[in-house]
Amino acid sequence: MKSARLLSVALCGTILLGTSACVKPLRGYQGYVVDADLVNSVQPGVDNRESVLATLGKPTLTSQFNQGEWYYVGRATRNFAFNDPKAKEQTTLRIRFDDKGTVTEVTRTGAEQIASINPSDKKTPTLGRERGFFEDLFGNIGTVGAPGTGGGGPGGP
Repeated sequence: MKSARLLSVALCGTILLGTSACVKPLRGYQGYVVDADLVNSVQPGVDNRESVLATLGKPTLTSQFNQGEWYYVGRATRNFAFNDPKAKEQTTLRIRFDDKGTVTEVTRTGAEQIASINPSDKKTPTLGRERGFFEDLFGNIGTVGAPGTGGGGPGGP
């Protein structure tokens, strides 16, 4: 009786230890690692593109049409087991330049700028009215060969 009880306690302990490995969050960091001292050393009106590049390094993103803005983006994530990573915190550093290449503004934003989008909704939006299953299935009955539909009726191809 004692050995059966001891065996069941050992089995429960093994199961708890095994499942605890699955619920431990995986943490990760992607992008630019912000060093507060380096970021604070960039001063508007004093620094230019070359000095910012020497101090902070190559930006994560630049503006599309001109070199007016540089972005340094870093994100801390975590996820459980096989789930998609969720952003825990994000730091975006935006540096604006004037036409001469001098820094005009340095701003820092956080996770409030993260937009959640779903690129695959499994439904293509269309203009017009919604059609049901039976209308899709039986909607062409009576229209095959009708004038103006391009069917194989008289005078057609």
